[in-house]
Amino acid sequence: MLTRRHIRVKVMQCIYALIQSNDDSLEKQQKFLRTSIENMYNLYLVLLSLLAEIQLMAERQVKLANKSYLENTSNNYPNKSKFVNNRLLQQIVKNNTLQEELKNRKLKNWYLNEEYVKLIYKEIVENDNYVSYMNSTKDSYAIDRELILNLYKNVIAPNEKIYDYFEDDKLTWVDDLPIVNTFILKQLKKSKEEQSESFFLPTLLKDDEDLDFALKLLNKTLLTDAELEKEIEGKTPNWDKDRIAEIDSILLKMAICELLNFASIPEKVTINEFLEIAKEYSTPKSSIFINGILDKLVKEYKAEGKLKKMGRGLL
Repeated sequence: MLTRRHIRVKVMQCIYALIQSNDDSLEKQQKFLRTSIENMYNLYLVLLSLLAEIQLMAERQVKLANKSYLENTSNNYPNKSKFVNNRLLQQIVKNNTLQEELKNRKLKNWYLNEEYVKLIYKEIVENDNYVSYMNSTKDSYAIDRELILNLYKNVIAPNEKIYDYFEDDKLTWVDDLPIVNTFILKQLKKSKEEQSESFFLPTLLKDDEDLDFALKLLNKTLLTDAELEKEIEGKTPNWDKDRIAEIDSILLKMAICELLNFASIPEKVTINEFLEIAKEYSTPKSSIFINGILDKLVKEYKAEGKLKKMGRGLL
């Protein structure tokens, strides 16, 4: 689920939090990093469970409509239960593994905040994709999946109320939201009618090496901060230290640390990754500034024999 770029962003956020809090405890930052990564998976589970809660609300609305003596023209569809019986939604609702995971992690977000489920459901039933789907007599898993993809992309993911809720609940979720939303869309797109429950609960990290990479990058960057600072100063003679954006400074230190301490990662990969992160998280010209410094340093390190790279893809 988490790529190496996401992991680098997590480390960046952790170092930024340390600077803001003036807390130099390495142990606390390691714990913060682990918690931040784990909370990202919690966000994934919470968003996936939102789809289940929407289906349950739709089911309640259909039952209420069936009991009503007055015909509701807004629900006058050929099959009023079509959305309720949406195959992809049913897979999520009936996923016992997901329910168990939510229970174990004590994730009751929507039970405690049902007004957000109502808000999303209201927008869904007013959405053109939903109306077309409910009016159509065509029926297949592919059609069901396409509807949920459209609703997630156009109604759930961009919803500002949900964004505000997550911002208030856990600060790190604000940065995690675009990543998790993108992953959920990819996951939904790959879903099939015959799908195991485990498909909807992928592992957060590919393997133990990813967590080792995250902790090593954090530790090495923090423990060699003074040395990394000098490396930057040597390449920015016309720049006052205070004039370099804080995020740029953190990204440069992390990139230099990675260049010098991670032999299996090609320098081009390191540079490209940090340039992409800079484009998203820093100023418009940051990537150009960072690229110029890293390019100089790589040439210098190669000339001095300090850049020792080995492994596949490096010949």
